Amino acid sequence: MKRFLLLMIFIGFVSLLTLVSCKSKAVVVGVPEKSTHIKANKIIENHYTNKTDFSTLYIKADAQYSDGNQTQNVTAEIKIKKDEQILISIRFLGITMAKALITPTAVNYYEKINGSYFEGDFSALSQWLGTDLDFNKIENMLLGQAIDDLKKGKYTESLVEQTYRLDDTSDNNTRKSFYFDADKFLIKKQEITQIAETRMIQVAYPNNIVFKEATLPSSVLIKTFEKGRKTEIKLDYNTITFNEEFSFPYSVPNGYKRILIK
Repeated sequence: MKRFLLLMIFIGFVSLLTLVSCKSKAVVVGVPEKSTHIKANKIIENHYTNKTDFSTLYIKADAQYSDGNQTQNVTAEIKIKKDEQILISIRFLGITMAKALITPTAVNYYEKINGSYFEGDFSALSQWLGTDLDFNKIENMLLGQAIDDLKKGKYTESLVEQTYRLDDTSDNNTRKSFYFDADKFLIKKQEITQIAETRMIQVAYPNNIVFKEATLPSSVLIKTFEKGRKTEIKLDYNTITFNEEFSFPYSVPNGYKRILIK
């Protein structure tokens, strides 16, 4: 469960196959028949024209986790106050099994199975997970945006089967690739590969739904590969609402042991 929660925190996650209780009209995004080659800076510019105009976002999702040895089905509740905090609750049969509260400066979570909790910042968590992590990256993943600020990097562009691809190879050990649809320039897939560690994280967004507040992924499939081990997470979003007032309750149950990262 601990690794499941951390992977969910890292990637953010969405599948909206059946829309329930949404406050906005939804429209399925299409893909044009033919595309032409354009430069990386134009692809990036077009990607950031997609709207994310909201103050709060509530998501309830069915989540499935599998690692080759086991499969778990749980419910995930995600609350976002844009640019300020994210609360993720993992429930099984209505019982809260894990919860995480994330802000730009802190990461807090607890999990019930081992009775443990973590309090720290992103530097400690990034070292523990073996990958660079911060609040913006988590929020971007949840919103179906590029994990990195593409305006700050240098990329080579290509057009592959009507999909635009950007590759960042500035780091010899870490390779990042971003794939965009040829219509709205929404992220279809993003991959981060750490060569020396034989580690890769891949997040795919096969479909999208357009709301008046934002365009969100309608399905998400998260895969991690590390030294022959494979983990997969699939999220199905059942409920999405924007701009409602809600609280971010978080407190560690009594008797839980703190996880210390050295």
